[in-house]
Amino acid sequence: MLKEKLQELNELISMYKTIASTKPQIVNGNFIKVGSAEYILANGKTIKREEIIKNGGRSSASIILPITENKEIILIVQPRVFTKLGVGVELPAGYIDAYETGKMAALRELKEETGYVPKKIIKVGEYYQDQGCSRALNECFVAFGCQKQKKRNLDDDEFISEFLCNYDELLELMDMNYICDAGSIITIEKAKKYLKKL
Repeated sequence: MLKEKLQELNELISMYKTIASTKPQIVNGNFIKVGSAEYILANGKTIKREEIIKNGGRSSASIILPITENKEIILIVQPRVFTKLGVGVELPAGYIDAYETGKMAALRELKEETGYVPKKIIKVGEYYQDQGCSRALNECFVAFGCQKQKKRNLDDDEFISEFLCNYDELLELMDMNYICDAGSIITIEKAKKYLKKL
């Protein structure tokens, strides 16, 4: 990867690092709650399990690997305060609302976070976020021929910048642990047969 490109990415990362935080409080908040229930198994045994419930129970998400008409991949850089770096370099993603399909959420999130709209989008797989404590099932998409058409529509507490790279640079960023979230890595792996053609 070109030194200038890596410098650009490091400048974006430095914008979003956490510099202070308050002491965490463990609560059943508006966004995350913990449920507990007993489950009877087919063998007659009973087990008790706790479940993380996010976003009012709508915790499944869509992850999108967007490719521009110039065959560049669109990554986003944003604060991720619970990571070592305090910042995430990742694919666009977002929760699937109650009225949406995974594809609808993918198109909406891509437009909201980047302003890009694809000519074609295909589902390449799905995976559970953490099947030991959540029923959230994520869907992976590749969006082709993305063009910048809209102004981004970010929430008040969202701070996102775009970073464009080619396929080889994407793999380098994974090897260098810039991209290290499960959603991005799994989606990239599931999309490799499409990416190899870039």
